Amino acid sequence: MHVLGILGRGVDETTLDGVVDRAVDELSQAGRVGVVRYDATIADGTHDALTIGGDVTYGLGADGDWTATGTGLSVQDAIDQLATNCDYGVVVGVPSLQRRYPTLVVDSKSGRDGSKDESHEPDPNPIHDHTQNTLATIDSPTDLDQLELTTALESTEPHRTLESLVTEVKHSPQAPRAGAVATFTGRVRQKDAEDDTPTEYLEFEKYEGVADERMAALKSELEAREGVFAVELYHRTGIVEDGEDIVFVVVLAGHREEAFRTVEDGINRLKDEVPLFKKEVTLEDEFWVHDQS
Repeated sequence: MHVLGILGRGVDETTLDGVVDRAVDELSQAGRVGVVRYDATIADGTHDALTIGGDVTYGLGADGDWTATGTGLSVQDAIDQLATNCDYGVVVGVPSLQRRYPTLVVDSKSGRDGSKDESHEPDPNPIHDHTQNTLATIDSPTDLDQLELTTALESTEPHRTLESLVTEVKHSPQAPRAGAVATFTGRVRQKDAEDDTPTEYLEFEKYEGVADERMAALKSELEAREGVFAVELYHRTGIVEDGEDIVFVVVLAGHREEAFRTVEDGINRLKDEVPLFKKEVTLEDEFWVHDQS
């Protein structure tokens, strides 16, 4: 699922809603769209945490006509739930998520040429430069007519979860022959030993083009094994914070032996063969790790 954030700066709700509606209409021409809204008016003041307080509403758009609302449900949880059955997710009004997902900024002081007014207050809790995730800056719904939104969004990294990957392999035409699904999840470890300096986040960059080619080749080679029916490999890039998931390997196979063996080989070969580069940021220092991730 590709996730699009939409933020309003100095615009009224009618304008913002108009942009959201037009974006959803365009994306729905290419696939199923889920919409997530966060209401901070009943939050407890910890908006950036998005884990307690507040109210989240999410739904599946016109072809899945339902919504759900939950006090205390995190926005990230809502996104993760939509990832199993949506092609696109639109998240409205959550500035902190701009550090992870491409974002459409609706700015009353934006020029028609896409220029931005830089006089806004800075992010009070910056983690890194959010501007790198700004897909476009517009000032009205009609500006979307000049932006190929679906194409632009699909050029960015998708949001995938372990559950969404498991769902994908289970839809394999060979699924009736499969008796096992094995998975591996790698996550950001805060420390190796009790007295280590805690890691705040890791930042991953990939060798453009080459990394994707090698990942695709590895997937094909693993799926060619006897008794293996489907393989999904996914490694996040950008900022991945302490405790968050980094990498998934999911294997659908006839029996557990093939499944376990292929998962282990898959993660080992991914680390050895796919050019992904890692910077570690701790409370005291930051440095690029020379070994591949």
